[in-house]
Amino acid sequence: MEENTASVTCFLLRDAPLEQRNTFRVPARAARYSELRDAAGLPELLQRRELKTLPLLVLGEGSNLLFTQDYPGLVLRMANRGIQMLEGGEMARVRIAAGEHWHDFVRWSLDHGLAGLENLALIPGTVGAAPIQNIGAYGAEVGEYIAMVEAYDRQRDEFVQLDNQACAFAYRDSVFKREPQRFIVTAVDFALPRRHPLKLDYAGVREELEAMGVRHPQPLDVAQAVETLRRRKLPDPAITGNAGSFFKNPLLDAERAQALVAAHPRLPNWPAAEGKVKVSAAWLIETCGFKGVRDGDAAVSDRHSLVLINCGHATGAQIWALATRIRDSVHGRFGIRLEPEPLIL
Repeated sequence: MEENTASVTCFLLRDAPLEQRNTFRVPARAARYSELRDAAGLPELLQRRELKTLPLLVLGEGSNLLFTQDYPGLVLRMANRGIQMLEGGEMARVRIAAGEHWHDFVRWSLDHGLAGLENLALIPGTVGAAPIQNIGAYGAEVGEYIAMVEAYDRQRDEFVQLDNQACAFAYRDSVFKREPQRFIVTAVDFALPRRHPLKLDYAGVREELEAMGVRHPQPLDVAQAVETLRRRKLPDPAITGNAGSFFKNPLLDAERAQALVAAHPRLPNWPAAEGKVKVSAAWLIETCGFKGVRDGDAAVSDRHSLVLINCGHATGAQIWALATRIRDSVHGRFGIRLEPEPLIL
């Protein structure tokens, strides 16, 4: 059932199907579903009597979550659009509405001579979802380039602006992820340089640039290399249901990492913040024999062991059961408990 709510430029669906609104393509339904095209309408929407007591899930493109059952509350998609260049110069400041597609914005920034986001090309999802997960790839994290996040604070019932420090970015984490029922991201301000040192030393980027015949790469070249790498390694969610990397790379204390690498010299590892060491979750999973494993229609990709896939008609519960098997196996063999990247519902 659909109910028009023209005053807040949105619509409200009851018992809404979500299979086409998550990239795993698993079946689920929401008690209520709405898409909001103007962030100014948030207070009015959330004050509706039938919605005030319901749990809230803010949905981008559904590329970083797994539904294991129906959602008993309101699923809200921010569908507002718009890009504003607030300041030019050598360090440009750009404001992007939460509903903009992330990769389209990355390409827009490169086309306008801005650097910083090239390593984050082709990540699925919306701009509004980017700070929540502090998305990262190929040695870069989006939090490095975020100046401010505009959000609706449900505790204070008002729009707020959180600077970079207030966002409390960490590895695949932020204040928005830690308080999911409090903040609704409506826009993001980026501070993007015209020139900066390129990050080329992660997961085959230099090799791809060499294969492209690029000797003096520019940000656009790096983005092209990253896109090629991602297309080669990761299944397209438009064809095969998935949410990209399913597990985070574990962050270990230096002493523990040293002992683990001594026992397993082939384990890929990289220095991380605060003296920690990041180790490869993909290697741990593959070493436990899960690459390409299939259980019904739930499977591990044979192209990348970090990616769980829906081969056709898997449910979210079946995919989660396979993920749990992987997590338990890695923990039993290496003493490391993998953490999922997607939100598990």
